[in-house]
Amino acid sequence: MLFYFIPFLFQGAAMIFDEFYFHRQRGLPLWERIGHPLDTLTVLACYLFLVFCPVSITNINIYIGLCAFSCLFITKDEFIHTEKCDAKENWLHSVLFILHPITFMSAGFIWAWGLSPTFLLVQPFVIAAFLLYQIIYWSFIGKSK
Repeated sequence: MLFYFIPFLFQGAAMIFDEFYFHRQRGLPLWERIGHPLDTLTVLACYLFLVFCPVSITNINIYIGLCAFSCLFITKDEFIHTEKCDAKENWLHSVLFILHPITFMSAGFIWAWGLSPTFLLVQPFVIAAFLLYQIIYWSFIGKSK
């Protein structure tokens, strides 16, 4: 069962490094200060769906659709990132793009098989806290360079 939680550890570590090293190093322009919380909101929607919806074939298909939307949505900035970010940050983004659907798949298995309801209850709080941090920090404290 531990196998299903490993992607979340890698994704969390990569997100922390991206946020607290790369983003703070270069600052975020307005389009990222708006876009990154929107990315996080698409992730939050997926995990809230798992919390509030019972497992069924229809709900599994809806969840897959929400996840697919999120996976595509988070790539919206990459055309600009290739110009604004150095190679190391772009590489980290590619790692995050790989981990994004893997964590959704793991969460889907955890949900469908009832492996850890508590974990699925905690995820939206963690994601919502990160969303609030993104909005507050990048709006008031860490203005763009």
